[in-house]
Amino acid sequence: MKKTEFKFAFKPFSLKQKKVLTWWCETSPVKDKDGIICDGAVRSGKTLSVAISFVNWAMANFNSQIFGFCGKTIPAFKRNVWIWLNIVLLVLGYKIEEKRAENLIIISKNGKTNYFYIFSGNDESSVSSIQGITLAGVYFDEAPLMPESFVEMAVSRCSVEGSKFWFTCNPDNPEHWFKKNWIDNKNRNLLYFSFRLEDNLSLSKKIIERYKNMFFGVFYKRFILGLWVVAEGAIYDMFTDDNIYEHELKKSSYRRFIAIDYGTTNPMVFLEVFDDGKTYWVDNEYYYDSKEKGVQKTDEQYADDLDEFCNGDKPEYIVIDPSAASFRLVLKRRGFRVKEADNDVLNGIRNVATLFGLKLIMISKKCVHTISEHRSYVWKENGNGKEEPVKTKDHTCDALRYLVQTFFKIYRIMKAA
Repeated sequence: MKKTEFKFAFKPFSLKQKKVLTWWCETSPVKDKDGIICDGAVRSGKTLSVAISFVNWAMANFNSQIFGFCGKTIPAFKRNVWIWLNIVLLVLGYKIEEKRAENLIIISKNGKTNYFYIFSGNDESSVSSIQGITLAGVYFDEAPLMPESFVEMAVSRCSVEGSKFWFTCNPDNPEHWFKKNWIDNKNRNLLYFSFRLEDNLSLSKKIIERYKNMFFGVFYKRFILGLWVVAEGAIYDMFTDDNIYEHELKKSSYRRFIAIDYGTTNPMVFLEVFDDGKTYWVDNEYYYDSKEKGVQKTDEQYADDLDEFCNGDKPEYIVIDPSAASFRLVLKRRGFRVKEADNDVLNGIRNVATLFGLKLIMISKKCVHTISEHRSYVWKENGNGKEEPVKTKDHTCDALRYLVQTFFKIYRIMKAA
């Protein structure tokens, strides 16, 4: 069998990336630091350069030791880091063996072999997965997304002489535990770099401008400017009159969805949304507030209202609040195709904000509750680093977010940015 040739073209490293790649070397003036943190803009070249540096450092200084790769989830780490790191390591002459059932990567070169386990820092229970192991070093991809207890436990397992810590992340709230306890804590003895898009020399000016056009509001400040800033004030300050339309849609060729935020004592919301492949058109709304009306409805009564709202023509999908288990069953019995919504709040808000900013979400003027709620949707002031919207008059906001986060595809932004 003919051996497959593997070709990979390296782009030049920026000065900042070179510093990341070599800070631990014997001739470096900062080689005695206990670790490194790299934050900043998305696609700024920090993740791959830190990951390459981590493996090079481990292989240069240790043999037959155990190291940790940590991600929010194991699939996320493999998708965001390992798929690219694996390619580079092969080009650099490393021999790699993967034991996927054990989430173990065995890396060898020049007579040395080291063992890299992949750990998930998804929630508080993740602490048990890393407890008890002895590590010579640990790498965290997007550390602020992990529980503080998991990060502290992983660091505490690095008891081998010469062990170091490696972190990458995008900025978050300045009150976040990672900012206060790691970046701002000078007693940690860590090297710190903040990356910008221009630090990734593989990005053309056109692509850099595209990324700058993909984010709005607080997300622009964090993911483009690389700033740790508070999310405050209006969430959708990019939602303007230009996102409102009055004309009749040519709906025949559009995909049709109903997005639902379920309520019993809170309002029940249905949004009729048409998708032309580029833009989401919110064309009609149902809004029933039982407190205002003085009468609560049953699931069956709401299903009757939905039948009437659909006008006898079932949508492609109904996307519904994941907590509405009983109502989902009622709708399925009536023959609706029901999809439980992705309820990732912050990512959902970010995607909706981007689509509003690019005018890829349009709302009919007759959807008065939807317009009013999106204009008044604000961040909650809690001062503890945890970000969430104020939970009042947010029902149409939730419904639209469910639809976007569940069916969102990046091509919409990439084409329009």
